[in-house]
Amino acid sequence: MKRYKKLCVLLGVLVVVCAITFGVTRFQQVKEDISNSDEIILEIDSSAVQTLSWTYDSNTLSFHRDGDWVYDEDEAFPVDETKMEDLLEPFTSFGVSFVIENVEDYGQYGLDEPVCTIDLTTDQDSYQITLGSYSTMDEKRYVSIGDGNVYLVDHDPLEEYDAVLSDLIRNDKMPDLDSVTTIQFSGAQDYSIYYLEDSVNTYCVDDVYFVQDQDLPLSTTRTEGYLNTLRFLSLTNYANYKVTEEELANYGLDNPDLTVTVAYTEEDDDGNAVDGTVKLSVGRTQEQKEQAQEAEEGEDVSAYVRVGDSSIIYEITGTDYDNLMAASYDDLRHQEVYAGDVSQIYQVDVTLDGESYTLTADQAEDSTVWSFDGNEVDATDFETALTGLTASSFTDQDPTGGEEVELTLYLTDDNFPSVKITLYRQDGTYCLAQVDGASMCLVERSAVVSLVEAINGIVLG
Repeated sequence: MKRYKKLCVLLGVLVVVCAITFGVTRFQQVKEDISNSDEIILEIDSSAVQTLSWTYDSNTLSFHRDGDWVYDEDEAFPVDETKMEDLLEPFTSFGVSFVIENVEDYGQYGLDEPVCTIDLTTDQDSYQITLGSYSTMDEKRYVSIGDGNVYLVDHDPLEEYDAVLSDLIRNDKMPDLDSVTTIQFSGAQDYSIYYLEDSVNTYCVDDVYFVQDQDLPLSTTRTEGYLNTLRFLSLTNYANYKVTEEELANYGLDNPDLTVTVAYTEEDDDGNAVDGTVKLSVGRTQEQKEQAQEAEEGEDVSAYVRVGDSSIIYEITGTDYDNLMAASYDDLRHQEVYAGDVSQIYQVDVTLDGESYTLTADQAEDSTVWSFDGNEVDATDFETALTGLTASSFTDQDPTGGEEVELTLYLTDDNFPSVKITLYRQDGTYCLAQVDGASMCLVERSAVVSLVEAINGIVLG
């Protein structure tokens, strides 16, 4: 009896050893079925693909081709053809690094419950590509194409197929606006700007933008900054991609706060100059306007824009809204009381505390040489103080205080031989600046004090 039990025990041990031996053998066989490969496992002509769908993160997106690509759920959705081509491009030549043959356990590669399943068809064939786990050791993803093998692929398709619907919309694009001819505002602002080089209406050699009908010069830096706001506006966060005229009121765009129309010239593919126009409408709903009024500092209240008559409405940030609305003449004009270059000045007549003085300037190779009473002087502080007179706010009010200082700048400009700047005491904080007898703006009193001190440093020696 004891001998029988001993035989049973030995038999059981033998079975276990055989099982282990078989398992090791099978494991070794699996290892032998993993091999390096430079095989191209799919070559699909993207132009032949008729349908494309994929499921990722529990979301499914499906498209079919009807001349152009169409979103199955809503044919009104404007599909970006280029982005669809980007989705298909990995499979035009789908290469692998490793192949695992005779796979029995797809679960160890994450392919029993794929991360992403991609289905596409052509006129002749259909394909299903499933994406499994990501091998951190190899930095590649396991993929199956339904042929019984598992592959580690050179390019991870999930880089493209983690897309959501909003990634595939054919967004409107603002043109480069490199050669602008006119800018027209309507709504909160109602005026036009034209572009002209070498104008007789300014003494600033860099000025090329002017207010239509009034020929008032604008700051090139500030106007180009506004154009940059237009050209780099983020048009990605759509609120509605098939808006109707009746729905425009839902976005404050039935009667926009501001409409900007820019005419420009660009080159076509053949290098020919082509004229173009782009219109941008900017608006907020009444609710957004009330929120903006009650918003605390730093709180962002969004707004909406529309390009031309596009069916797409985009949501923009409150910062973008404020930058777009900053389109008045005062926003875009020169902020400096004297907006020219110091190198244009050859003489300055000064009236200060009832005394008159004359400074002269000669242009050296890289600097201006200043003189007073025939003696060369250091006028660095004067130049800094003069160009540092900038507007805190613009005004046409009359002076209420006494005169602080008056400067007549004589310029090497045939159209503007001189500019007279008079600064009046306004209060303890501001002075009023008049240019050629017309009130222009309030400037910081501290800036005027710096100017007076710089003049005294020269004339009192």
